[in-house]
Amino acid sequence: MFSLSEIPQTASTLFSAYSTLAGSMMLLRSFANELIPQQLRSYLCTTFYHYLFNPLSNNLTLVFDEWSGMSRNQVFDAAELYLRTKINPDTERLKVSKTSRQKNFTVSIEKGEEVTDSFQNVQLQWKFVCKEPQNNHSGEKRYFELSFHKKHKQTVICYYLPHVVERAKEIKQEEKVVKLYNRECPYDDDDDGGGGGGMWGSINLEHPSTFDTLAMDPELKQMILDDLDRFLRRKEFYRRVGKAWKRGYLLYGPPGTGKSSLIAAMANYLRFDIYDLELTSIYSNSDLRRILLSTTNRSILVIEDVDCSVEMKDRQNDGASVGSNTKLTLSGILNFIDGLWSSCGDERIIVFTTNHKERIDPALLRPGRMDVHINMSYCTVHGFKVLASNYLGIKGKSHSLFGEIEGLIQSTDVTPAEVAEELMKADDADVALEGLVNFLKRKRIRADESKNNDVKGEEANEVEHEKAKQLKTG
Repeated sequence: MFSLSEIPQTASTLFSAYSTLAGSMMLLRSFANELIPQQLRSYLCTTFYHYLFNPLSNNLTLVFDEWSGMSRNQVFDAAELYLRTKINPDTERLKVSKTSRQKNFTVSIEKGEEVTDSFQNVQLQWKFVCKEPQNNHSGEKRYFELSFHKKHKQTVICYYLPHVVERAKEIKQEEKVVKLYNRECPYDDDDDGGGGGGMWGSINLEHPSTFDTLAMDPELKQMILDDLDRFLRRKEFYRRVGKAWKRGYLLYGPPGTGKSSLIAAMANYLRFDIYDLELTSIYSNSDLRRILLSTTNRSILVIEDVDCSVEMKDRQNDGASVGSNTKLTLSGILNFIDGLWSSCGDERIIVFTTNHKERIDPALLRPGRMDVHINMSYCTVHGFKVLASNYLGIKGKSHSLFGEIEGLIQSTDVTPAEVAEELMKADDADVALEGLVNFLKRKRIRADESKNNDVKGEEANEVEHEKAKQLKTG
């Protein structure tokens, strides 16, 4: 402790020391200004300031701008989708949107909000940043910041970011609104990826058909599902064997057996858009190529009634067609299905439909063009049970008329569409099933009468033939 008598002397000593130090600092500063270049002085000052007042941080921050040059940044778009599933319960501000083509609301984080995530025991912090434009010629700058401990840099870049991109693809596919494209549909400015530059118009596919509601035998249904799943996961296989990643289906059978419903169920299951192509509207082979190249990946191309949509001569007949208003040939179609043009696109499914398989040129039927042939037959007992469940809510054999109906269905050629139409005529299950029984009985009587008439006609023809033979030999 200082005594009172020592305080003036101590203060004088401190002031003297401070003056000496200040003078020395001014002298050093003068020498520094004369001997050290100004740029080097600025660098040294900035460096010392950073280390003194901003100690080294253990965190690393990655920045993902919305745009990469003139193209959108794939990682930014992926993060935007991915973070929708990681929104914290205590988030204070969220952005909600919905377009006319979307079925559900889209909820995403607002600017300035932060989202935490965890991956392989790595803690990560996302922040959405928006900066106002600095002048009238630039727009708002948007980007994501991702912060984490530096020691996890390798894990984040090599594993976490690919996980974000892949998960974003899955989310986009799950949220996708399946569309039906047709060249006669109205063009939609809100289209978000298809449409082929104005060649196709589209509407939302509102068809509710699923594999659960299809009136189809369970074994056939499971076979189709297994084939679709196998097709989806064999990208590397197709690439390894040198084949285009596509699959061809032929649906054949009488009208009303559910061909269109099966196509809709496939689209809803895969979340693939449908392109409905009428060959009668195609003028030439080059027109066909141009139109088909405008379709997108992960889509189903449907060519209905392929046996009668266009009349085509044999491929050897100078490439000409029978139709007077078209130069589209069978060769042109085959070249796009399995020729060089077939490799222009991935994950394509081509579906042909026909009521008469025997009328199709054999060149179209071979594997590689129509890989899977599916017979859409008349309604079966199992198909009836599915329809009864769909339309009347009846499960199993819980109605007294089921036995009679099943016997009639087994002995009568009736399509699922005809059965469904009868079940829709009444809300009361008893009334609807009684109406179906009467309909099936009438249909069987007409079928028996038609068969008898055919037999009588054949017998009459045989009699006439025998008479003519006798006259000729007599």
